[in-house]
Amino acid sequence: MSGAPILVTGGAGFIGSNLADTLAAQGRDVVVYDALSRPGVERNLQWLQERHGARITPVIADIRDRDALTRAVGEADAVFHMAAQVAVTTSLDNPRDDFEINIAATFDLLEAVRSTGRRVPVVFASTNKVYGDLTDLTFVRGLQGYVPAELEIAAHGIGEDRPLDFHTPYGCSKGAADQYVLDYARSYGVPATVLRMSCIYGQRQMGTEDQGWVAHFLIRALTGEAITLYGDGHQVRDILDVSNAVDAYLSAWRNIDAVAGRALNLGGGPANAVSLRVLLDHIGTLTGRDVDVHFSDWRAGDQRYFVADTRAAEAALGLKPKVAWRDGVAQLAGWLAAERGLSLAPVVEQPVRRAAAL
Repeated sequence: MSGAPILVTGGAGFIGSNLADTLAAQGRDVVVYDALSRPGVERNLQWLQERHGARITPVIADIRDRDALTRAVGEADAVFHMAAQVAVTTSLDNPRDDFEINIAATFDLLEAVRSTGRRVPVVFASTNKVYGDLTDLTFVRGLQGYVPAELEIAAHGIGEDRPLDFHTPYGCSKGAADQYVLDYARSYGVPATVLRMSCIYGQRQMGTEDQGWVAHFLIRALTGEAITLYGDGHQVRDILDVSNAVDAYLSAWRNIDAVAGRALNLGGGPANAVSLRVLLDHIGTLTGRDVDVHFSDWRAGDQRYFVADTRAAEAALGLKPKVAWRDGVAQLAGWLAAERGLSLAPVVEQPVRRAAAL
């Protein structure tokens, strides 16, 4: 359908709004499908409409509204499926909602795509949680956080050949949806691919303790509020700037014939791997504020280490160089401070308290 809009479910969310912004800037009409249930995302939709006017068509509907979803899919040239229940903690509190949003609604979307009778590309936002808590691996705690004892994994990260191992209702629901997307490519020829994301951060992220933790840490530090680390704080994640994530999603769509039926890991990779404590040290340097850190028990399904092996995605998608994590976090700090009318005080004005070892 030449000239048909691109559908972004969850399009007012963090990654979705950045993706919609880039698509509209490139001259595409975008349907932003979102329930606006997450606090702050209505500002993202307003920002999109102010920047792009009639190129943005909002559909304010729940992803579980099958009729609304089917209508939106029926008009689409391609679908980026970002809408989801995104927090492990919420999934434990309400596994039924998690199931209905992450599995049943994804199934309905795939059926809607299949019913069009057209080759509508689908790019699905999955998660590194499909690989479980990785407790079968041995990790060594060093000065920069946990690292795998296995040299190949330490050098490159966790690859797509890692066995799937779903933990928590969130892991189960996203993992099942991940597999449905891949099987619709196999069974029905739907041109669909899956990106299994590590931790994405960047502008327009409304971070909370349960999701979007890089922005959450920055917001708490900027406002002088305490930050709780669950576990010992030496957990390592590979964090990726949202501009790189958007590049990957667009490249997956444009190379859909090459990657249909494949799952690719998407993250910062070893060069952007950082422990929670090291990140907090950097945040303290950026804000010039005393970072108040408290500790609590480990949370269910928390991985001591996850770094994505991104070589397959880079080879298949021809991705741009990744933003260095220190630079990206500094840019996010500046954006969050400006959004809240705060300033980033010079570090010399106030010493930063490093997180104490347990």
